[in-house]
Amino acid sequence: MKKLVLLGGGYGGINILSNMLDGGLPEDVHITVVDRNPYHSLKTEFYSIAAGTAADKDVRIDYPEHDQLDYAFGEVEKIDVETQQIHIREISEPVTYDYLVIGLGCEDNYHGIQGADQYTESVQTFTKARRTGLAVGNLKAYGKVSVVGAGLSGIEVASEIRESRSDLNIRLLDRGDTVLKPFDKKIQEYVEDWFKKNDVEVLHGANVEYVEKDGVCNNGVCYVNDVTIWTAGVRPNFLVRELPFDKDNQEKIVVNEFYQVPAQPHVYVVGDCAASEHSPSAQLAGQQGEQIAAILLAVLRGEEPKPPKEIKLKGTLGSLGKTDGFGNMMQKPMTGLLPRLAKSGVLWRSKRH
Repeated sequence: MKKLVLLGGGYGGINILSNMLDGGLPEDVHITVVDRNPYHSLKTEFYSIAAGTAADKDVRIDYPEHDQLDYAFGEVEKIDVETQQIHIREISEPVTYDYLVIGLGCEDNYHGIQGADQYTESVQTFTKARRTGLAVGNLKAYGKVSVVGAGLSGIEVASEIRESRSDLNIRLLDRGDTVLKPFDKKIQEYVEDWFKKNDVEVLHGANVEYVEKDGVCNNGVCYVNDVTIWTAGVRPNFLVRELPFDKDNQEKIVVNEFYQVPAQPHVYVVGDCAASEHSPSAQLAGQQGEQIAAILLAVLRGEEPKPPKEIKLKGTLGSLGKTDGFGNMMQKPMTGLLPRLAKSGVLWRSKRH
């Protein structure tokens, strides 16, 4: 029996799993999915958990069942690529593999800023998003929230909290001279205007020097606040960074055209852990997952895998509360209700799939 381990049940892992099961899994293959949670979670919706505008069950999806599939739920402590074993804190016996897919995702990058890891909340995991939602929901009237980072995550977190709590004082710290730096100028201006209309303070040119329990110190000025939420960059999971494989300048594992580690071709990498010309996203991980599934099915059948086609992303969608949004649709910048409805449609399809 050939043992395939999918390390991480995120967008890449779940797409590999579903496509392999649908594609005719060879009878001599057994799959084990390793994840900290007993469900697949929709990370692109964690901002709504942090803001308290969605229930936990709204961003959870049950894993599939299959005779050739089982699960190992717990916190991974070590990936031993020499002995081909995965050590899990809650399980006494390590999980062994013949083929491994690493899809552990990313974690916050604090850039060495003092106090950031200790005194900020996060939306990088389901547990952390829930804790952020509890911290925001428990704020007294007119509490102060600072969101550090004005990329897609920061924008969605800040706007959703505003929709959830009209009384709160919300500040968004942006390192650049405009929010959403990679987006079209039309979108940048639209989002900036939305924040002005909805009384969210945006500070450009931010340079956070350190974070304390009750405040953020930026460019020599310390702002007192009740909750600080960190959305200022990510890096691959620490377990991935520790692996003895070649990495790019973003600490991601370098892979070949088949998503294999050149030094160990039986090890595949997907999503935020794999070096790519594209920025990390659920869409990218999902497409990579589909391609890896086809490659693995060929390899497990003893066939020569076909080189995957070039990945073409369909654009990015973002929300500004439940009725407003932005994004690149049909290669054009769009703002307002239409892109928000499109994002809701993507979420509906993900749940249905």
